[in-house]
Amino acid sequence: MMTSSDVDIRGEGSLLSDQNPSEMDALCPSPPGPSRPQRNYERMGGQTGTSFCQTLIHLLKGNIGTGLLGLPLAVKNAGLVVGPVSLLLMGIIAVHCMRLLVKCSHHLSTKMNRPSLSYGEAVQYGMENVLWLRRHSNWGKRTVNLFLIITQLGFCCVYFVFLSDNVKQVVEAANATTFSCQMNYTNQTEVLVPSFSSRLYMLCFLPAMILLVLIPNLKYLAPLSLVANLVMTASLVLIYFYSLTHITNPANLPKVGRVKDYPLFFGTAIFAFEGIGVVLPLENKMQRPQSFSLVLYLGMGIVTFLYISLGTIGYMCFGEHIGGSITLNLPNCWTYQAVKLLYCFGIFITFALQFYVPAEILIPPVVARVSVRWERAVDLLLRTVLVIFTCALAILIPELDLVISLVGSVSSSFLALIFPPILQNLTFHTEGVSPLVTIKNVVISLVGLIGFLTGTYIAIVEIIARNTLKHNETFSYVVQ
Repeated sequence: MMTSSDVDIRGEGSLLSDQNPSEMDALCPSPPGPSRPQRNYERMGGQTGTSFCQTLIHLLKGNIGTGLLGLPLAVKNAGLVVGPVSLLLMGIIAVHCMRLLVKCSHHLSTKMNRPSLSYGEAVQYGMENVLWLRRHSNWGKRTVNLFLIITQLGFCCVYFVFLSDNVKQVVEAANATTFSCQMNYTNQTEVLVPSFSSRLYMLCFLPAMILLVLIPNLKYLAPLSLVANLVMTASLVLIYFYSLTHITNPANLPKVGRVKDYPLFFGTAIFAFEGIGVVLPLENKMQRPQSFSLVLYLGMGIVTFLYISLGTIGYMCFGEHIGGSITLNLPNCWTYQAVKLLYCFGIFITFALQFYVPAEILIPPVVARVSVRWERAVDLLLRTVLVIFTCALAILIPELDLVISLVGSVSSSFLALIFPPILQNLTFHTEGVSPLVTIKNVVISLVGLIGFLTGTYIAIVEIIARNTLKHNETFSYVVQ
């Protein structure tokens, strides 16, 4: 994620096969030479692989993206005190779960005599440790792949909504955009020339998205991806600068939010922290994997600090008017309109990287069933259909904050909170797990499960309520 990440580096393999390339493989291919199992020694301090700094940068890229921009609204939903504290606790739990995944992967890869494992393979081999689950172990990998697909396509839906909302706002305020960056009375970009619905903006982006995902090799996008990361970083710096220099008195802001809004906070927060899919690919490709724990703690410490700081500062700056993305609250001047457009460019390029994972899981099994003559045509057709599908979902739910919360609650909660503790119990089942560790794992998984149930329910209820309200307003306008 310079994603919820936005440049994710997952590579879980096909539902029917064991190996498929990840985004890291596409953008940073392994050197020629022996096969992966034969190159096990390279992971123990050889000259190949990513360095400490490169791995840290990839980890940061994999966790910082659209989720970060939605955290000020998440803090509003939880309260000015409860929100930051909850983000800190969630960050600690998320890092712990990432560490559990790495630990279990090491144990299982040694046991299975494999140099490395993907997330899905770790769950599969973990289930093989339990006698009554052994015959169903393939379903472990398939379940993880399913949630990866849901998460990645959910990210793509969020990108459609993010692009349409921000570009729509820039277009509508274009005639009144000035070089003066003073905050207006509503602390929000002033909309002066209403244009068509955000749904139509999504349809306008659809052809460009389709052409983007038809690029045969992600390596061709590597230069644009680098530029996208740079402009997104510059945009974040400007967003921080504006928020810090326009903080208002927070005395009137509620310290504790409404109970019914807290599940929305959970969904948005876990959407932002759902970078667990990048952990194993990064650790597997590191030159000195012994140092990965330090990379993990340092990188996620930085990420957690950024999440808490921007979430709190953004809410203190814009207060009750905060939008689904903090970019929607930036003032009506060319500097910050450019920030929106630059961030949109970064998200547009990142769309192809996020789309890569579900495409590589879903498409190869289908292409394998057709003749060589039709392989390319079927591949392009399926990619087109998947993009249209994500666009259709975004059109059905054009509410940025609710889409982020729904995706986080439905899929990110499983990948980031529910599966890793269960995996630890499965992995060390034969060695024995202490009662305290078992209780800790059960509590973390229950937190994820409760967040999944309540977050999904509240998000769906809010989506229905907003759509009903919009339909009633449209009907009243037509009658008048």
